[in-house]
Amino acid sequence: MATIALAEPQVRQAADRPGWQAFLAMAFRPFYLAAALFGASAVIAWVAGFGGSAALPGALWHGHEMIWGYAGAVIVGFLLTAVATWTGQPPLSGRPLAGLFSLWMAARLAAVGEVGAPWLTGLCSVGFFLAAAAALAVPIWRSRNRRNSLVPLLLIAFGLADGGFLLAAHGALAIDSQRLLMTGLVLVAAFITVIGLRVIPFFAHRALQTPQITHPRWAGWAALAAPLVLAACVATRTTESIGAVAGLVGMLFNLVLLGRNLRRGVLRQPLLWVLFAGYALTALGLGLAGLALAGRPALLSAAIHLVAVGGIGVLTLGMMSRTALGHTGRPLRLPPPMVPAFLAMLLAAVLRVAAAWPGDAHPMLLPAAGGAFATALLLFVLRCGRWLICSRADGLPG
Repeated sequence: MATIALAEPQVRQAADRPGWQAFLAMAFRPFYLAAALFGASAVIAWVAGFGGSAALPGALWHGHEMIWGYAGAVIVGFLLTAVATWTGQPPLSGRPLAGLFSLWMAARLAAVGEVGAPWLTGLCSVGFFLAAAAALAVPIWRSRNRRNSLVPLLLIAFGLADGGFLLAAHGALAIDSQRLLMTGLVLVAAFITVIGLRVIPFFAHRALQTPQITHPRWAGWAALAAPLVLAACVATRTTESIGAVAGLVGMLFNLVLLGRNLRRGVLRQPLLWVLFAGYALTALGLGLAGLALAGRPALLSAAIHLVAVGGIGVLTLGMMSRTALGHTGRPLRLPPPMVPAFLAMLLAAVLRVAAAWPGDAHPMLLPAAGGAFATALLLFVLRCGRWLICSRADGLPG
């Protein structure tokens, strides 16, 4: 599977001035900052007893906002930043980026305040993913970049799963909304596979000065197909044995492909080991979901949160930190507060899975997990947030 090379120019001179032009220069800036602030506040609110909106009450609001709200923002921010490197086309910026970001913000406001049916939430949220897919597809099409032509389609599928979930939550679609919630989560695992198998070999090569690993194309496709098949099985209630096999195969392929990138020195590089950890936890979550479908349904909640907190939380924090350094013109040296942030997110994953594990869990595990999750994201905002609203430190555009 091909790698994604994200250009990270060397620092030349200081600029570092805040302003709207800098904030809207590339998609990672508004979406990473907003995702971190929103993710922390949404988890704190949920742990404190916030019950969602009349249109999306309780766990429906929590699940939707963490999957299509938090994770969706990070995915779109990353993809619309990376596509400029993939294609050599100008990045989405300025007013078009502001319009897309406004759609995401409107969806969050609607989800927290809408009454009746979640139509406005759906219009803004699904519209956001379809618009982001179009913004991604245009430079890919203009540059004839067939290698990445699947990515906009995956983003469309993510948006359609969002719409299906909202319809099911309202009762307008005869499918269990919890199944579509898991479908969306597994689609995020597919994004992690697409992104991780491309960037981790490149980042390991750059950080460790070792030859860049290339994976057999068939193995990469198998690693990606497994979560997609699992998502389809969950959404359509297809024979659960197929979903079980897909989950276990996905775990096996992804762990093996990740292991091929392991080299001496990874543990000395926090910007690397956090990506390895997030990817591995995602793979383990797929395997646990497979076991749940194979006759251990009590494991399903633990599997969901292993992907949601262990995979999505850990890996997105690592990707946001690296982008905030490299794409704002700073050396790839992690600031001291960010290692505790990574450890806090890993702690959140352990505590949340423990709280969801079959059996009686200590009542403090859930609030402790939420506190660790929020702390990790707030540390990112406190240390890296200013970089996202300021011009690049090296004076270059972007």
